Amino acid sequence: MTDESFDAQLTWVQGMQFVGRGAAPGPTIVFDADPSVGGSNCGIRPMSALYNALAACSAMDVISILKKKRQRVTGFYVNVHTTRAEEYPKRLLKAELEYVVRGYDVAPDAVARSIELSLTKYCSVTASLSAEVTSTFRIEQETD
Repeated sequence: MTDESFDAQLTWVQGMQFVGRGAAPGPTIVFDADPSVGGSNCGIRPMSALYNALAACSAMDVISILKKKRQRVTGFYVNVHTTRAEEYPKRLLKAELEYVVRGYDVAPDAVARSIELSLTKYCSVTASLSAEVTSTFRIEQETD
């Protein structure tokens, strides 16, 4: 019997491969492990998915805020640098998000404030982690 009421569902495919989906129909995410532990390298690792969820949650906030501030952003990405505990369960201790914003006349104070609001007020993934989350940013100004 399957439970049709869920927020997320993870289904085993084979070996160490699983497919995850949200409650609504739509895209899925494939998880897998290294062959040394029975995987086949056909999907993202769970910790990498966590890092991407953190970056995506904050990035969506930051881009939304920068648009409201009428910043002319032409490119954007987030690099995630992490520190994990050495002992099992090797939990996340620290994540540093490096935001790289490309655009025309992008104001550093607008970027800094957007990141601050995301990390302290809006990003539910950040709020759900017990790890320390810090940030840096750089702006790559476009010229005509």
